[in-house]
Amino acid sequence: MIEVSNLVKFYGDKRALGGISFTVNQGEILGLLGPNGAGKTTTMNIITGFLSATSGKVTINGYDILEQPELAKKNVGYLPELPPLFLDMTVYEYLEYVSELKKVPKAIKKKHIAEIMQMVHIGNVSGRLIHNLSKGYRQRVGIAQTLIGNPEVIILDEPTVGLDPNQVIETRKLIASLSKRHTIIFSSHILSEVQAVCDRIIIINHGKIVADAPTMELSSRMEGNTHYLVTVEGAASAVQMPLRAIPGVNAVTVLQDKNGYLQLDLMTNGEMDVRKSIFFTMAKLHIPIIEFRSMAPSLEDVFTSITAPKK
Repeated sequence: MIEVSNLVKFYGDKRALGGISFTVNQGEILGLLGPNGAGKTTTMNIITGFLSATSGKVTINGYDILEQPELAKKNVGYLPELPPLFLDMTVYEYLEYVSELKKVPKAIKKKHIAEIMQMVHIGNVSGRLIHNLSKGYRQRVGIAQTLIGNPEVIILDEPTVGLDPNQVIETRKLIASLSKRHTIIFSSHILSEVQAVCDRIIIINHGKIVADAPTMELSSRMEGNTHYLVTVEGAASAVQMPLRAIPGVNAVTVLQDKNGYLQLDLMTNGEMDVRKSIFFTMAKLHIPIIEFRSMAPSLEDVFTSITAPKK
């Protein structure tokens, strides 16, 4: 659906993108992450045709964004971080105006707008001036304009910025539902949000792609130690030495010792599955395990590990 090939962008003598390439498949929700200035917004602006690349190629649904811009842009709906709203228009007037820009046939325009307003839950404010809407409703109107013309690709840059928790949840649900009919590129600084919504994540740093993996696999691809959180009913003196003796366990740290319950952090080398050994060791000692879970690296851990400046 989207093919980005060796994209390079310079602003004067400053390189914003250094030859990035990736594809986005139909129906996929791709999360685009990176620190400020990494090149995320530049990438999205080039994909949508707002900026031209210094070199490289972008095709959307088979159309080159540079050589066939009108055909390519018909397939794209774009929500920048600051929604392009006309505050002195009513919601319906604005969506009607966008429909004219996108050349929606007059015969279906009214029905098309009504369906989109229902989809994003703004029908109740269709006659109100955008200037008088809350931040949440303005953001919904911004998403609505991306859907005008039923484009194949939806690109959302920070779509939940400034929203309250309930509005964020509603927007997440909306984005998930849109993937049934659209391919989506979604950028956000809220990493837990990207983790909840996206099928796949690309991390850009200094204009280069430094990670590209399915969301569920990204954490597991980090090299290094694996940690387990283990809570048992017993004393530290009876537990620490037997656990430390298990092959593959590098360290046992007491996190909490209270009311007869012991919470431990077990660091392993990541090369051996020590879970069975831990279970049988505790069973042999007649020490019950109350809690046992892996402390896999979070998306925040992965992001920091990949993008943090090297010391």
